[in-house]
Amino acid sequence: MEASRASQPAIAGIAQGRTRQVIGDYVTLTKPKVQSLLLLTTITTMYVAGNPSLGLVALTCLGGALSAGGAGAVNHWFDRDIDALMRRTADRPVPSGRISPRAALSFGIVLGALSFALLSTTVNLLSATLALLGFLGYVGIYTAWLKRTTPQNIVIGGAAGAVPPLVGWSAVTGSLDSTALYLFAIVFYWTPPHFWALSLLMKDEYARVGVPMMPVVHGEDETRRQIVLYTVLLFVLTLLPVAFGFFGVIYAVVAGVLGCIFLVLALRLQRRKDRRSALRAYLYSLAHLALLFVAMVLDVRL
Repeated sequence: MEASRASQPAIAGIAQGRTRQVIGDYVTLTKPKVQSLLLLTTITTMYVAGNPSLGLVALTCLGGALSAGGAGAVNHWFDRDIDALMRRTADRPVPSGRISPRAALSFGIVLGALSFALLSTTVNLLSATLALLGFLGYVGIYTAWLKRTTPQNIVIGGAAGAVPPLVGWSAVTGSLDSTALYLFAIVFYWTPPHFWALSLLMKDEYARVGVPMMPVVHGEDETRRQIVLYTVLLFVLTLLPVAFGFFGVIYAVVAGVLGCIFLVLALRLQRRKDRRSALRAYLYSLAHLALLFVAMVLDVRL
């Protein structure tokens, strides 16, 4: 009897640990690290578009998080075969066997449906539709079609990741205009140099599982050249809103400085051809987009 009582805390501890593991795995399915940048572009865009209430911001972010999280979960389900073969992804919940493929797929679909229901009833139908299009674009166009068929996968499929500013803008204004489309374009052209820098670091793993990323199909030299090209295009594009009067001096200065730094890192990556330069370009690209959108808010608010 005493031995049985003594074992109860241990059993409870094991059960609690398993519960935490399951919860953690389902959170992992939603790709929270990716979501953080998507939500930042959503929130900043809302404050560029107008003066949203905290409630509206919270509901829009929740709806966006459900949509992006659902897409991430479906992506985990679809890519479970190649994830199991790559060192970086082999311990993900589905390929490791901790969550069944069916559960991951169901979880993703439910999150996507909840996103549409929430946004359409508490924000507006346009925002809900845009979030749904982002979900379908990431799952159906990028994950299921482009990723395994063309090295241009991230260029075309990147449109799904550029949807959050549109969701944020429409949540505040109920419509879309040229400024919203420019914000969409900035994220769209930012995606290739960001992701191709990462793909240089993972070239061998992508090659092993047959995913035709740019460095696998066209080689590292061409990938670096494309990174420089898209960084130049992004630099010009980020300054166009100033030329058209959408933003002022604060944004212009920040965009100029951030763009110059990005271009220097891209040129260094092309010249040095080492993993350290690729990692620096990748990590900086994250900060670049975040700071750029924060600068937009400061510009319109100060």
